[in-house]
Amino acid sequence: MSDRTTELADLAAEIDDLWDHVADLGPEDTDAAATVRRAIELLDTGEARVAEVDSESGEVVVHRWLKRAILLLFRVSAVSTVEVGPFEMVDKLPLKRNFAASGVRVVPGASARWGAFLGRGVVLMPSYVNIGAYVGAGTMVDTWATVGSCAQIGARVHLSGGVGIGGVLEPPNAVPVVIEDDAFIASRCMVTEGARVGAGAVLGAGTILNPSIAVIDAETGEELSRGVVPPWCVAVGASRRRQYPGGEFFLPCVLVLKRLSEGVRHGKAQLEQVLRDHGVAI
Repeated sequence: MSDRTTELADLAAEIDDLWDHVADLGPEDTDAAATVRRAIELLDTGEARVAEVDSESGEVVVHRWLKRAILLLFRVSAVSTVEVGPFEMVDKLPLKRNFAASGVRVVPGASARWGAFLGRGVVLMPSYVNIGAYVGAGTMVDTWATVGSCAQIGARVHLSGGVGIGGVLEPPNAVPVVIEDDAFIASRCMVTEGARVGAGAVLGAGTILNPSIAVIDAETGEELSRGVVPPWCVAVGASRRRQYPGGEFFLPCVLVLKRLSEGVRHGKAQLEQVLRDHGVAI
């Protein structure tokens, strides 16, 4: 075991010990606060992540101690007033800083909390990124998009205008939302509660995805999953009939319309044609 691995394991043990006594902690506990902030700094720099996809199993692995560190940070931090130009904010956490040195472009109206990681080449239009989130290199977070606490966004992703990526902070072992590399999430989509969008996938405008939403192959009618859109496909929001004692109703689902060539990024015109071919509004 390397020295760095040992150091992280020791820090994780310290965080877990603090968690066992969380009810006794407060802003006056300076030693506890210093330990917690060491952990949050790892998230802020991208040296550690709340969750990641295991390369062998393909499953999302959650590092529970880092989620606990975020929750502890609120416990050991006092509310303070921060002024940015004419704007005033009252919060327990500072905003993220040093964007230029990190190679991140931040348009006025955008903000990110300390403890969120933004990779080189990330562009934040007027938008919001919460603590614990990871946003990979070259990703665009478009106007009024939100990236919730602990959400994991891959590299070269486009989160279009008004996209809502939900936060999953509690309980600490809960799987956050994961958007993998090269995905395109179209305007006004809502991806929440630990849902997952595979690499290179395209999610059509207005799609709602969470672990209760069935993802269905439009060609076969087969239910592929709940809350997981496969890699390299075009998927859109839809609905399906369900009969209940009170009548027939339509429940939301997600339809996989087309499989894309793995590793090939499709242009906007090509994707629009796919939707037209299936009678989907664009």
